[in-house]
Amino acid sequence: MTTTAAAWSDRVWRVLLPAMTGLVLVALWYLTRALLSDDKQFLLPAPHAVLAAFAEHRTELFTSALNTSKGAVYGFSLAVAVSLTMALVLSWSPLVRAGLYPYLMMLQMTPVIVLAPIIMGWAGPGVRSVTIVTFLICFFPMVVNNTQGLISTDRTMLDLFRMYRATKQQEVLSLRLPAAMPYFFTGLRIAATLPPIGAIVGDYTVGSSAGDGGGLGFRTIDYSAKFKMGALYATAFTGCALGFLFVACVIWLSWLALHKWHDSFSRRDA
Repeated sequence: MTTTAAAWSDRVWRVLLPAMTGLVLVALWYLTRALLSDDKQFLLPAPHAVLAAFAEHRTELFTSALNTSKGAVYGFSLAVAVSLTMALVLSWSPLVRAGLYPYLMMLQMTPVIVLAPIIMGWAGPGVRSVTIVTFLICFFPMVVNNTQGLISTDRTMLDLFRMYRATKQQEVLSLRLPAAMPYFFTGLRIAATLPPIGAIVGDYTVGSSAGDGGGLGFRTIDYSAKFKMGALYATAFTGCALGFLFVACVIWLSWLALHKWHDSFSRRDA
C-alpha cells in the first residue's frame, strides 16, 4: 500500500470508527430503555425523544448556550492569564513555590459550592459571579502545567545561557517560556473541558435569569422542576457540545503554535 493510500485509509477509519461507536451506543441506549420497567422509562427518554425535545426548545437552548458561553469564555480567559502569571512567579525559585503552592492547593480543594454564596455576596448574581466560578474551576490545572513547563527547561540550554551571562529576564523570555509552550497547551487542553462545566455550575448556583440571561444551569433547574426529561437530556448534550467546541479551539491554537517545530505535531507515528 502506498503512503498516500495508507494516509487516506487512516483518515477514513478515523471517521468511521467514532461513527460506528456512536451507533453502538445509541443501540445500547434503546436496549437499556427497553429493559427498564414502565415506571422507570421516563427517566431515560429515547434518543428520538431527546432530538424532538431539542427541536422544540432549540431557541431557549441556543440563547442559554450563548449566555453560558459568555461566562465560560470570560472565566477561561481570566484563568489563562492569571495561571501564566502565577506560573512565572512560582518558577522564579523553589522557595517561592514552597511558600505559595500549598495555598493554591487549598484554593483548589475548597468546594465551589461552599464558595458560591460568598462569591454571589461580593459580585452579585449574574455573569460576574459565573465568571469567577469558572475561573476557580479552570485555574489550577493550568498553573500546575505552566509551572512544570517553566521549571523543566533543558539543563544544557540553561547552562549555555548562564555561561553567556544572560539576565534572569532573558532566560525566562527567550528560553523558559518558549520551552514551556507544549506544557502550556497541554494544560489548556486539560482545562478546555472545564469552562462549560464551571459556567453551568455557576449558572446553577450564582447565575441570574433576569433579562433572559439564564444559562444552561438555569435551564437544568427549570426542566428538572417541570419533569421535562427529554429537554433535560438535550440541555446536557448542548453543554457537551460547548465542551467539544472549547477543546477544538484549543487544539487548533496548539497546532498553530507548535506544528512547525514540536514533535507532537511535526512527526506523526504510525
